[in-house]
Amino acid sequence: MIRKAALTKQIYVTVDDEIGVLNRMADSLADRGINIEAVAGYEMAGTGKARVMLVVDDTRRACDLLKQKGFTALEEREEIQVELDNKPGALKGVTSLLAAKGINIRQLYGTMSSEKAPVRVVLATSDNQTAIVTLKKAVAR
Repeated sequence: MIRKAALTKQIYVTVDDEIGVLNRMADSLADRGINIEAVAGYEMAGTGKARVMLVVDDTRRACDLLKQKGFTALEEREEIQVELDNKPGALKGVTSLLAAKGINIRQLYGTMSSEKAPVRVVLATSDNQTAIVTLKKAVAR
């Protein structure tokens, strides 16, 4: 079951693929009291670069701080954050609604903390505006 759906800002940071980069980012944000609510990352094969995606509680402050710390390859995008029950079939509820509307999921990652806690999924689609309206209607059911 979909508990909550909202548009959110996600920060994309392209960094050198080296040991300690994520630690420096996390340390800088923590020192300023900025909470990381969701994080994902991957190596950009063959480029010497990596990409980190962050959802934080204060996007503007986080972007400004990361730029000050030398993380200048930043991009901010509007994505969708969905909170789901932590049980089998919960993600199917999201994917079936979007597929029925002809909306392609371009990126997706999720977080969870325990069996009883909800799952948070961050996704980017081919049409975030239609997707968020569709998902919010499902919350109301």
